[in-house]
Amino acid sequence: MTSSNKTQSGNGTGNGKDYKWVGTRAVRPDGVDKVTGRAKFGADLHLPNMLVGKVLRSPHAHAHIRSIDTSAAEALSGVKAVITRDDFSDQPKGAVQPAGEMMINYRDMVRNVMAREKALYEGHAIAAVAAVNAQIAAKALLLIKVDFEVLPHVIDPVAAMESGAPIIQEDLMTEGMEQSPGAMTNIAKRVEFGHGDVAVGFAEADVVIEREFTTQPVHQGYIEPHACVASMTEDGQGELWLSTQGHYVARGHCATLLGLDVSKLRVQASEIGGGFGGKTVVYLEPLALALSRKACQPVKMAMTREEVFRATGPTSGAHLWVKVGVTNDGRITAADAVLKYQAGAFPGSPVAQGAQCAFAPYELDHVRTVGYDILVNRPKVAAYRAPGAPIAEYATESVMDEIAGVIGMDPLEFRLKNAPKEGSQSSYGPKFPVIGCIETLEAARDHDHYQSPLKSGQGRGVATGYWFNIGGQTSATLNLSEDGSVALVLGTVDVGGTRASLSMMAAEELGIDLDKVRPMVSDTSALGYNM
Repeated sequence: MTSSNKTQSGNGTGNGKDYKWVGTRAVRPDGVDKVTGRAKFGADLHLPNMLVGKVLRSPHAHAHIRSIDTSAAEALSGVKAVITRDDFSDQPKGAVQPAGEMMINYRDMVRNVMAREKALYEGHAIAAVAAVNAQIAAKALLLIKVDFEVLPHVIDPVAAMESGAPIIQEDLMTEGMEQSPGAMTNIAKRVEFGHGDVAVGFAEADVVIEREFTTQPVHQGYIEPHACVASMTEDGQGELWLSTQGHYVARGHCATLLGLDVSKLRVQASEIGGGFGGKTVVYLEPLALALSRKACQPVKMAMTREEVFRATGPTSGAHLWVKVGVTNDGRITAADAVLKYQAGAFPGSPVAQGAQCAFAPYELDHVRTVGYDILVNRPKVAAYRAPGAPIAEYATESVMDEIAGVIGMDPLEFRLKNAPKEGSQSSYGPKFPVIGCIETLEAARDHDHYQSPLKSGQGRGVATGYWFNIGGQTSATLNLSEDGSVALVLGTVDVGGTRASLSMMAAEELGIDLDKVRPMVSDTSALGYNM
């Protein structure tokens, strides 16, 4: 299909340069396949002799696993493979490390994809089977006998911090704070950001408002559940097809958990039916590969919607305390917050990001934000659209709006009076470069929508947010064909129009028509590393 877009005057980036393709409303390269149903998503791949995989999940929120008996399931006709914790080597204990927008630890990850010593949340994977059809696989799950010792559980972060709360991980040590020898805790980490002296700042205030907020875990709610197809051969080579936001990251995780060289695992991303951060981790994929390795046949696995909610990571629920002081003329003198984020059953909530962002939209002389990463008997949280920031900013912005009302100041003017600019000391450490906060607030204040009168029953909300962004490595290749077209091979998943936007850039730089660019998302064997 050829694009009918012509050169449009004024397309550009504000630097006075006009573009032929960048800035136009071109036909998306993936548009036809998606509206006709040809596009293949995670569960749409079918291979010869493919088996169906299903997962047995814990009915308990917290329980020791005394034993697992899979003999009856293995003896069932049509069952080709059964796996449990014994099919995954333990990973060395190490520090939590960054992976994209969230934190991971492979010792925790191997326990999350398949419960080991304990089931740590209702829905935690206990075993998995691969059979010739879904009916036999479901029957096999019923034949697996698990001896549980049910334990008390806790799902609220405040309750999990209290003395006497059920302990999720007995060997957990709190990073960032003192801990008595032998003491057990659910607090995985304490972080603190700020500068100045908040006590001095509050003493200068005419008005001080202090509030507490509670938020619940919120799931990303992607339309397409997690799904994958795995195929391992007798010589140890593997292929994986999955719905993911990063197939190179998925390759790294799966290779580590299964003890494979990354060069032996080729991963292809399908089209993705939504992710929002929730498809940057692995759940079914290591299980499907392990089942396929045992059966030497391809295995497809797909979660039901119930499984998505029971066994995959939402964003954190939290308890938030915020205190802000201000003078009568609208100058913020001090800001203080304590953020208690639930991490799920393993460390790694986005509380540090929330603490960084909480007061970032303000220029403050006295500010402090303390955050706690807290274990509870829920699935480990996953990224969700600027992980951690909206949770903290909901609380701080609610207080800022209330203060503006108390002192009788327009909420945008209040934020403008306290907005950071180039060179301002941020609330979490560095000085800001050019950030455009003031210009953005002025544009909102002067817009017709802000100036228009409100009708009965209408309201107008105001809030300022901040996110520092995270960038990863990527690579691409351009291959010129004899007909003058260009194959644009990409290593990043097309979540929201990557193929279209990068095709425009390529056409612009090469001076060719957009319909001469053929974009495609490669598998992990075709390009260098992409995050």
